[in-house]
Amino acid sequence: MGYEIIRINGNTWRIEDGGVRFFLLTGTEKALLIDSGMNVHNARDIAAGLTALPVSLLNTHADRDHVGSNEQFPEFYMHPAEEPLYRRSGKSGTILPIREGGVLDLGGRELRIVELPGHTPGSIAVLDVNSRVLISGDPIQRHGRVFMFGSHRNMETYVRSLEHLDAYLDQFDEIWPSHAELPVPPETVRQLHDGAQAVLKGEIPGTAAELFGTPITEYDLGFCILLCDR
Repeated sequence: MGYEIIRINGNTWRIEDGGVRFFLLTGTEKALLIDSGMNVHNARDIAAGLTALPVSLLNTHADRDHVGSNEQFPEFYMHPAEEPLYRRSGKSGTILPIREGGVLDLGGRELRIVELPGHTPGSIAVLDVNSRVLISGDPIQRHGRVFMFGSHRNMETYVRSLEHLDAYLDQFDEIWPSHAELPVPPETVRQLHDGAQAVLKGEIPGTAAELFGTPITEYDLGFCILLCDR
């Protein structure tokens, strides 16, 4: 099968797909997939095996490990700033634009959009209001690696996004990232902010490395690693 389905509670599942995870959330009327996997190309079928509700798709961003099953959906929610990155990968489908403050109601389950650009231009997180959980995509991780190298990443924007997220800290008790540890405590937001700022100021030494044939610099924050341009 190559993936593992884990039920978090009565209306939420996470699907572990070889180093990345995506989520299925249900309300009383609708279901929503948050991302569509990397190795799997049948996320819609997986969801249909878990719920009889109509299933929509939202992408936290357009990196290839988050859009593996997008072809199963003729339309999907995504921040419009992600479209150039998405189309460069040859992917098809109609993007339903979603931005900061947007709300998706699954029926008794309200999901609010929080913009977190920096990792990519249109990275977003999803605040599950009643559950007090933030589904963060890639920008927030613990004991993982945040990719910040390449032309579509921006460290200064990333720091500003973490400052922006600080205003939401009283609205969630847990963070569910797409990679590494889950759940993550809210204080990780400020720790990442302080670490990223220290990197920009040259206060943390970097280590030269290579990933996917690209020279990069690794910055070890102690609880997370930032992978940046050399």
